Amino acid sequence: MEKKNWLAAYPPGVGAEVDVNAFRSLVELFEDSCRRFADRPAYHNLGVTITFGELERLSRDFAAHLLAQGLVRGDRVALMMPNVLQYPVAMFGVLRAGLTVVNTNPLYTPRELRQQLVDSGARGIVILENFAHVFEQVQSDTQVTHVITAALGDLAPFPRRVAVNFVARRLKHLVPRFDLPGALPFRQALAQGARLQFQAPAIKPEDSAFLQYTGGTTGVAKGAMLTHRNMVANLLQIGALWGGLIEPGREVVITPLPLYHVFCLTCNCLLFLRHGGLNVLITNPRDIPAFIGELGKWRFSMITGVNTLFNALLGHPRFAHLDFSNLKLGAAGGMALHPSVAEQWQRITGKPLVEGYGLTEASPVVACNPFAAPQIGTVGVPLPSTEISIREGGLEVPPGQPGELCVRGPQVMPGYWQRPDETVKTRTADGWLRTGDIAVAQADGFLRIVDRIKDLIIVSGFKVFPNEIEAVIGEHPAVLECGCIGVPDARSGQAIKVFVVLRPGFSLTAEELAAHCRERLTGYKLPRYIEFRQSLPKTNVGKILRRELAQEEAARAA
Repeated sequence: MEKKNWLAAYPPGVGAEVDVNAFRSLVELFEDSCRRFADRPAYHNLGVTITFGELERLSRDFAAHLLAQGLVRGDRVALMMPNVLQYPVAMFGVLRAGLTVVNTNPLYTPRELRQQLVDSGARGIVILENFAHVFEQVQSDTQVTHVITAALGDLAPFPRRVAVNFVARRLKHLVPRFDLPGALPFRQALAQGARLQFQAPAIKPEDSAFLQYTGGTTGVAKGAMLTHRNMVANLLQIGALWGGLIEPGREVVITPLPLYHVFCLTCNCLLFLRHGGLNVLITNPRDIPAFIGELGKWRFSMITGVNTLFNALLGHPRFAHLDFSNLKLGAAGGMALHPSVAEQWQRITGKPLVEGYGLTEASPVVACNPFAAPQIGTVGVPLPSTEISIREGGLEVPPGQPGELCVRGPQVMPGYWQRPDETVKTRTADGWLRTGDIAVAQADGFLRIVDRIKDLIIVSGFKVFPNEIEAVIGEHPAVLECGCIGVPDARSGQAIKVFVVLRPGFSLTAEELAAHCRERLTGYKLPRYIEFRQSLPKTNVGKILRRELAQEEAARAA
């Protein structure tokens, strides 16, 4: 789209471009924030808070230790931890050493972990001891030679540290037995580094900061190379659009999604580091009662999450009694935000829950709603220094027409790690990223994401978008969540099947739900099959996995 008509929606004073060269690297940005906010709290978890000054010192010690092990600039180091304080310490230590972070889901199976470590060629790993037994099964197949094991209480003061680790190991049995000869405890790595001189390496904007693994548009796991320039640009882009909302050194942001996921990595861990905010790290957001108990301790100003997480919070009777007096905004990403969830959030908290859009290959944010005038049902407007093009068959379509969303900007990755074949499918020679998402650009420039191209259902030649079906079903008060897929049908090519989870204490029949749909959907969009379930398969951030539902159906049919 040649004319950036969305600029009118920007807050006053926000320009069309940002200076992506303001910082040469994330490390330069990190060190700047630690100087400016040295005495301010940076991260909190499990009753322990570390300041920006402490974060600078600990990450410096960790970086010195890594370099002393013979790791050299560009080497990859995997981080396999949930939201604990050791994560930001290790992550910034890896970056300050000139190395590349390989974010790794701690819930990976041995097969998944092996694939990622082998593909990335990681030479080191920092792993919470709760998951060390999984790594033990695959270490011999990898190039990992330097192993650091962290315990839950590592950064807590004595004697709390001892108590936390005793409860985790002996009472709750959260640490299965493992045997990793030569592995070094996290605290010892810090102690060794503290005794060493740290010679900071020169880091260039084009150096890879993260190898962020994603299924992308093809389903094949591959590492998106996110450079320091990509990540710095995205922080500055988001900060420009939301700069009038964020008060430096004063924000408390709730961080329930895992830091190893790119949404939370950028929008919580890094963005609020830049502005001197406090990240309250939630280690297990699936424990909703405990999560709400933690929320009750804070006069938090912002929170990020996904639709399923916000829906679960809203469904708990204690949530409505929390203190929202300091809340400014809730931000949703990672999956479609259902309007019914946004409306309920606004009613209970008195503040908006707005949606943004991004993908791993764009570091990740492409668009978000301006805080002063959000449009529910859209993902907002493209960020500064971002171009978009809605295309069908390679040609741009007019506003209001659906097509594949293509993006160009400084946040777009240079390519996939050692996968030029996959890179050329996704990134054009002139820098456009093909997202694989169907979108509509409104006349005012706001974007609506219709669905994933690969999830599109064709019923008798008509296009059906699962997001629309799921949103309609989600409006029923008895429905907690649902997933929609297409299944083969001899007469119409495909038919619609939905999988529904009911709220506790509610009852609903298939006939009642079908009647609900008939009032809101035209004939070819009506579900042919309705299946009630206790739960649905989800990703680590709570996004419903339609792919797994489709695989289950295919196996059942076979």
